Amino acid sequence: MPRALVTGITGQDGSYLAEFLLDKGYDVYGLIRRSSVVTDQRIRHLIDRVELIDGDLLDQLSLIKAMRTARPDEVYNLAAQSFVPTSWGQPVLTGEFTALGVTKMLEAVRVADWPVRFYQASSSEMFGKVQEVPQTENTPFYPRSPYGVAKVYGHWITVNYRESYNLYACSGILFNHESPRRGLEFAPRKIARAVARIKLGKQMEIRLGNLDARRDWGFAGDYVRAMWMMLQQDAPDDYVIATGETHSVAEFCELAFRRVGIDNWRDYIVIDPALLRPAEVDLLIGDPTKAREKLGWQPEVSFEGLVNLMVDADLAMEAQS
Repeated sequence: MPRALVTGITGQDGSYLAEFLLDKGYDVYGLIRRSSVVTDQRIRHLIDRVELIDGDLLDQLSLIKAMRTARPDEVYNLAAQSFVPTSWGQPVLTGEFTALGVTKMLEAVRVADWPVRFYQASSSEMFGKVQEVPQTENTPFYPRSPYGVAKVYGHWITVNYRESYNLYACSGILFNHESPRRGLEFAPRKIARAVARIKLGKQMEIRLGNLDARRDWGFAGDYVRAMWMMLQQDAPDDYVIATGETHSVAEFCELAFRRVGIDNWRDYIVIDPALLRPAEVDLLIGDPTKAREKLGWQPEVSFEGLVNLMVDADLAMEAQS
């Protein structure tokens, strides 16, 4: 059976990827940081099917030990400090995990005495102040947050290790991807949960920042499939994974409220200046042509389908609580 090591397995993408790999017949190992706080909610239903290994992206020796324990054929590096607003408050920590952590994971792969294929989770936030529309694999990066800057480092160090050491190393430049498993601090999940609570009379308003910000939103379950497909090719390469559509935060709100039968959605929105970014990314839209033509990948869940999926899940959860 093929073996995979997933960092960030307790996150949104890690949980969907673990499910996908298990269905493909993989032995799945997950790297987790030891903590007194339970963080396995997203993979609790898989806990008897995956093997968890203690480790930390900042501790090189623990990564080498994890590699020796799992002896993976494939490594998926999904772990990072991934909430963009936090990166302004904790820029050094973001750089350590999201940038240098990639190098340490690549080093652990490099010193392995067996062939390993490596996937790095790059991000559309690297494009930031976009230099062209839509964004492709060749669009210059112009990050607008410490998170975006750190992701650029992680992306290029992956390319460098591929070219320097002939590693099979790929980067997936994933545009925004959401699901009912998304953290509550992220705007789409914050909106979905608030709409469910407003419908049930538990909440009266949603505090948001820039309603005009536009993103290319897809379903996380579709995007982890693309990660796996990248590592099944004859040669490593980098790919933009996106829907090719862009929608505003306001559109997300409108569809979410429409799902629960509320038309006057703006009456429930409060614009909070504290939620505006110091440097905003106004427009992101990816061109997934390369992924479609070379990988045979395309998203299956539409934007409206994604919004409905998230609202329905939070409505069901809030109704039970």
